Amino acid sequence: MLKWLGLSLIIIALDQASKLWVVANFELYESIQLLSGVNLTYVHNTGAAFSFLSSAGGWQRWFFVAIALVATIVLVVWLSRLKTSERWMAITLSLILGGAIGNLYDRIAYSYVIDFIDVYYESHHWPVFNVADSAICVGVVMMLIDTFRGEQSTAE
Repeated sequence: MLKWLGLSLIIIALDQASKLWVVANFELYESIQLLSGVNLTYVHNTGAAFSFLSSAGGWQRWFFVAIALVATIVLVVWLSRLKTSERWMAITLSLILGGAIGNLYDRIAYSYVIDFIDVYYESHHWPVFNVADSAICVGVVMMLIDTFRGEQSTAE
């Protein structure tokens, strides 16, 4: 099932291309409204999901790099051990893997993750995120669906 690594590569490419476009066209913290409730807002995230540990003083960079490297290895091994009938899980793992590597690259190269999708309702903003974060979230939701579907998921 390692053929699904191509999906991970697509996610990485989309993630990095979108981040490079934002960096080239926006100043840090610059924001423009796309739709009602959606802005493009260029920010740096030194933390993890929802800016967790973003003000921890710098040590978190290498902590998150280590976690992402371990997760990458685990996901590739897991993907390689899937049966050909486990297509749903292969897609799930490939999405998570692509997102993890996209953000891992940022952490290593810049010491922060480039985020730019700002979703809000009135004055309540969801934490700003990126394509990699979206792929991870979709993958996790798919994994939860697979868990609730049970044995049916391998019959695809």
